[in-house]
Amino acid sequence: MHILVCIKQVPDSAQIRVHPVTNTIMRQGVPAIVNPYDLVALEEALRLKDRTSARVTVLTMGPPQAESALRKALSFGADEAILLTDRAFAGADTLATSYALAAAIRKIRDDMPVDLVFTGKQTIDGDTAQVGPGIATRLGMQLLTYVSRIDRVDLERGEITVQRRAEGGVQVLRTRLPAVITVLEGINEMRFATMPDMFRAARYGLTVWDREAAGIGDVTKIGLKGSPTVVSRVFAPTPRAQKAEIIQTQSEQPDDLVATLLAKMFTKHPPLRAAICPRAVQRT
Repeated sequence: MHILVCIKQVPDSAQIRVHPVTNTIMRQGVPAIVNPYDLVALEEALRLKDRTSARVTVLTMGPPQAESALRKALSFGADEAILLTDRAFAGADTLATSYALAAAIRKIRDDMPVDLVFTGKQTIDGDTAQVGPGIATRLGMQLLTYVSRIDRVDLERGEITVQRRAEGGVQVLRTRLPAVITVLEGINEMRFATMPDMFRAARYGLTVWDREAAGIGDVTKIGLKGSPTVVSRVFAPTPRAQKAEIIQTQSEQPDDLVATLLAKMFTKHPPLRAAICPRAVQRT
């Protein structure tokens, strides 16, 4: 079985700032990390590798410095890594990104069939959750989103059974391979890199493809030319000037806490007494 994992190098959202004048994201000095949701997808692929002796290939699209994200994935146990980089990819939105990644996956399939494609549920810099479904649509593969558990992979029948988190419960789905799976956070914990894999990752000769090597002939579908999405403005939320109020009571009994809270609410918002009290009397 051949598993392909799509990852992305993203700026650390905990350290991103917004320029006060231009309202644009200030990326200078912000460290780059592997998208945390993609690490969850990678770990799930590696667990399947442990159970089935599958081959795991990691793919990313980005600038040359994204090679560090691939080497990190190799240190965790991935077998191969491919960097898709070209100035023509710059400024790509989710539509153009899924087009480029799908073209690269087709190129990979020419050498070795791909049974599963893993992605994180979304990226922390875009939060759109659109690239995984876009890849599945372009490649004509089955799509399983928000997967919380992989129950079974039947290679003989070419089927996979997963649990998918949905509104109001969990769905158990079975579909045929090949398939694209977007993985939820919290379903596993990333393993530690081993010393042999760390040395192998440092020495590994990355495969680097530009648009031509990936088989992309139409430049109007990649980069800015292939990106209809327009970001009109980026802004930071206005900080709240009002501070939280600490309410103290004579005891920690629930009745005293509720009585004190209601008294405070009715003092500040008198109309609430008329709205709440009659309903409370009717229910009792």
